[in-house]
Amino acid sequence: MNRIIRTTLAMVLLLSAALATADEGMWTFDNPPTKQLQEKYNFTPTKEWLDHVRLSSVRFMDGGSGSFVSPNGLVMTNHHVAMGQLQKMSTAEQNFVATGFYAPTPEQEAKCPDLELNVLVEMVNVTSRITGAVKPGMKPADALKARKEEQARIEKEYSDKTGLRCDVVSLYNGGEYWLYQYKRYTDIRLVMAPERQIAFWGGDDDNFTYPRYDLDMAFFRVYVDDQPLSTPDYLKFNAAGAADNELVFVSGHPGSTSRLDTYAMMEMQRDYSYPMSLEMIQKRLDVLRSYSKKGPEQERRALGQIFGLENSKKALGGQYQGLLDAKLMAKAKADEEAFRARVNANPEWKKAYGDGWKTIEKVIAKQKKEFGSRSYGSLALSSSFARYAQTLVFAAAERKKPDMERLDGYHDVQLERAKLRLFSPAPIYKDLEEATFTSMLQMAVDKAGTADPIVSAVLKGRSAEKAAQEMIAATTLDKPDVRKALFEGGAEAVAQSTDPFIVVIRELEPMLRERQEKSRKETESLLTPASEKIANARFAVYGKNMYPDATFTLRLSYGAVKGYPMNGTKAPYKTTLYGLYDRALGFDQEGAWALPPRFWDRQKDLDLSTPANFVCTADIIGGNSGSPVINRNAELVGLVFDGNIESLVGDSVYDENANRCVAVHSAFIIEGLRKLYDAGKLADEIEGK
Repeated sequence: MNRIIRTTLAMVLLLSAALATADEGMWTFDNPPTKQLQEKYNFTPTKEWLDHVRLSSVRFMDGGSGSFVSPNGLVMTNHHVAMGQLQKMSTAEQNFVATGFYAPTPEQEAKCPDLELNVLVEMVNVTSRITGAVKPGMKPADALKARKEEQARIEKEYSDKTGLRCDVVSLYNGGEYWLYQYKRYTDIRLVMAPERQIAFWGGDDDNFTYPRYDLDMAFFRVYVDDQPLSTPDYLKFNAAGAADNELVFVSGHPGSTSRLDTYAMMEMQRDYSYPMSLEMIQKRLDVLRSYSKKGPEQERRALGQIFGLENSKKALGGQYQGLLDAKLMAKAKADEEAFRARVNANPEWKKAYGDGWKTIEKVIAKQKKEFGSRSYGSLALSSSFARYAQTLVFAAAERKKPDMERLDGYHDVQLERAKLRLFSPAPIYKDLEEATFTSMLQMAVDKAGTADPIVSAVLKGRSAEKAAQEMIAATTLDKPDVRKALFEGGAEAVAQSTDPFIVVIRELEPMLRERQEKSRKETESLLTPASEKIANARFAVYGKNMYPDATFTLRLSYGAVKGYPMNGTKAPYKTTLYGLYDRALGFDQEGAWALPPRFWDRQKDLDLSTPANFVCTADIIGGNSGSPVINRNAELVGLVFDGNIESLVGDSVYDENANRCVAVHSAFIIEGLRKLYDAGKLADEIEGK
């Protein structure tokens, strides 16, 4: 379950009684669900327990989660979280995605080209500073500017003082603002990953389903000053796993949820955003599949993108169907109306918060009118080279300004982090870029027309195919040293560049800035205070016995290991290696259900009663991939890698009866390392032997 695209099936009423009975919520570590846990499971996590789990949890900045599993900087995550790095490290001669990788000694561990890992070390509530920056009588645009400047000021202030990565995060849709301070690691080395064939066993057909039998794992090691990181906070392995109905926790970084969105936002996503997104995904998939059929090397190069898009298509499609459910939408509308009625019944609340919904409705009504050609026109810049060019051109101009006055993304602390990707030595394949760029450019032509300013600037009278071909052939932005020279050379270097993508972005820069400013003035500056009003209304009505929407920040979920009703029968809480072999044989060892040869060669060495995967009721979403599943003792019992098909609407609503988190069982990890991959040394390290 890679990153899941944002939807908007809202769950506005977060009633205390409901939360006390359901294993619902992606809770922040400053506000853990202690009441719910005590009432339902007779367990209250201590501050020491929470701190240990927090400091053992790791965020993968290219999307996903992980955890330290030894005192020597060893990090465990999913194979599909690691796949981007595996692809970047692979060549036509050595394909780590297909064959797997194992480094039995530190010297053999392979350095990742551009991977950043984060550990959350401190959280500070800065709500008063952000909201206090807005002075009475300020126009919406000026108020937004004041907020953003204060946010940048806080991030720089703390970053300069601590040396940590500092991000101001909006929670509860603007109800609170927190400064999250992370220890940032960039020297990350690959230790072990199995073949993709077993990590994504069953392929897209089995994706988001259960029962499952995947060994979706990978291991990295964090280095500091060329030495493995020494950390006292890591999760000890419990190879016995968790029993049926046992309480477990998930500590990870869910990407995005929309459970606090308004009904108007839901409609916008259902009627406009989702159809466009699904259309674009299908278009890219078509061209990538065609490209991959040209040969084994093309198939290797396109694999990662195809995997990500297939995953997104399946997830987004399931979420979209939820939005099309008339009963669910009616429930969401009724819940919102009940909430608004309670606010309007209180004169003080009505005056302070009552117009929040109307403001959002007006903004969205205007968005609907302007949606379409402009959105599709932007597809003309759907290329890695165009994105590099925009970063370079805009950074050259923004760096001339005082730090507080720059656009988001171009403050000093943000640019320092952006350089990791900008200067990455990872290969960019021009033929693949040409194929995808041609497809998206043609879609822009078909939907927005050649008169669109972005489309026109890119085409310059050429066909989409010709423009893409000539621009890709002429660009040198595939070379990291060129990108570095342009960045370090600043405005002068960018102004002198003849690279076709730099030239196009320079030409479009005034218009792109104008559009950004228009969006800030007419949309963001109005939605920000309106959402804040609704958030504060929710606090007034229901208190803070609730969790905020996911924001790719660290969250704690909880639940029980438990099967569920499925297809007229019941899905078991766990699967076993017996089932793995049975399913492989049931499909005649063909396609996605073919087991790697080592599974047959070493079948006799395996204990086939070993649990393979299991499910629990913990509330998760895309971004949780790679999260540890732990027990009350903070021992690792599993590795999150997916949700079931019933959970796809979980971006917006949670159903304890059907929603399930799917995880690799700790016993399968150990059994695989020792008996299938000759990685006993690695197994000893994570078991503390």
